Amino acid sequence: MRRLLLITLLIGGCDGVGSGLIGIATTGGGGTGTSAGSARLLNFLAQPNTATVGQTMSPVLVGAVDSLGNLDLTFIGAVTVTLGANSTGAGLGGQTTVRASRGVATFANLSVDRAGTYTLVANANGATSSTSAPFAIPPVTP
Repeated sequence: MRRLLLITLLIGGCDGVGSGLIGIATTGGGGTGTSAGSARLLNFLAQPNTATVGQTMSPVLVGAVDSLGNLDLTFIGAVTVTLGANSTGAGLGGQTTVRASRGVATFANLSVDRAGTYTLVANANGATSSTSAPFAIPPVTP
């Protein structure tokens, strides 16, 4: 007859300095805690893509991660994106502030109103900001 051995990992109360549990979230879903590994950083999980002037881009995803790149599933804060590099004075259209769900903010309807090459900057309270890769917005051709 075979016996099964059940091992339970208890992490409650093991979130102090020297606990050895690096990268394990140690707070509830309030959105204010950080991973034991490090402070929260924003990261573009899906970069902005090329779209013509006024056209909606494919969804841009911004995640809250620790220094090891682990997604912080407890993060539910508001993330705002703005145009970073913007020599043309263009405007960013669509919903530019989104509340994260399980650590990820999805910007589903962003657009830029002038041709040029741009970056996006993501910001959130309690997190280090991030800048996207450059992306081009070509003019609409008739």
